[in-house]
Amino acid sequence: MKAIAHSHYGPPSVLRVEERDSPSIGSGDVLVRVKAVSLNPLDWHFLRGEPFPIRLALGLRKPGAQRLGVDFAGTVEKVGAGVTQFKPGDSVYGGRPGALAEYLSVPERIVLSMPANLTFQQAAAVPVAALTALQGLRDKGRLQAGQSVLVNGASGGVGTFAIPIAKHLGAEVTGVCSGRNVELVRSLGADFVVDYSREDFTVGGGRYDVLLDCVGNRSLTDCRRVLKPTGTYVMVGGPGGRWLGPLARSIRIVLWSPFVRQRLVTFITSARRDDLQFITGLIEAGKVAPVIDRCYPLEDVSDAFAYLEEGHARGKVVIRLDPDSSS
Repeated sequence: MKAIAHSHYGPPSVLRVEERDSPSIGSGDVLVRVKAVSLNPLDWHFLRGEPFPIRLALGLRKPGAQRLGVDFAGTVEKVGAGVTQFKPGDSVYGGRPGALAEYLSVPERIVLSMPANLTFQQAAAVPVAALTALQGLRDKGRLQAGQSVLVNGASGGVGTFAIPIAKHLGAEVTGVCSGRNVELVRSLGADFVVDYSREDFTVGGGRYDVLLDCVGNRSLTDCRRVLKPTGTYVMVGGPGGRWLGPLARSIRIVLWSPFVRQRLVTFITSARRDDLQFITGLIEAGKVAPVIDRCYPLEDVSDAFAYLEEGHARGKVVIRLDPDSSS
């Protein structure tokens, strides 16, 4: 099978397509023929080995695990002993490290049936970004019906899910984005849209119960200024950097939290199956829909990573692994 690998840290140009044996499956596993994979910021952090502290887990000089990608969608090729929920031919999706390959062995317990109203590329765009938006708003932000939320980075991968999810939770939503994305953000259900090229959201008169920060381009002091006295700041994205990157902001949040009345929260998304099932229900009900900016063939994966790193993608960037299908 074809798989994307990298033998050392570096820019997208170090990625290569390799021929590897298809994975074996054990009891309780399903073998998925991968049709599409979406990229997330964590993928290029792993590719570059930045910020440097993540190399303590990945390998100091070179990556121990050379395969990238998490979000996938595809069809079941084979099932292992004891698998009861799926059969060959079923359309499925979910998250599994090393997803940028033609075949993927996945435990049955973390695979879901694909929403019937999505293509493979659309389904692959869902897991990490949608779960981050849901858990950031509902669990960490404790967003309640009737409250107000500001989404900084509303046109990005997480932001495009956060807006309709927040509306489903009953909140009033303000999205911050560039001028070219104003209509997109409004179409996703935002009650108000701030074009950051024309207006500074941190100095306006708005005060919010929750600020979901998908960008991390403003200081914590600036962000706290637009929160209500008991409001909650939730960090889901942060600035880059070789040494600490987003970790520096996370450290400041931990240090500040005991001394301020507002809640300051940073978290790592959990791959909870029940949460993805909840998202599936919203998608099938027509309340949430993934936004895809660009779709690349597997051979152009370096270009896809380079575009993602620019930080201006509208929604998600997707890799298509099945050249014979656009579905």
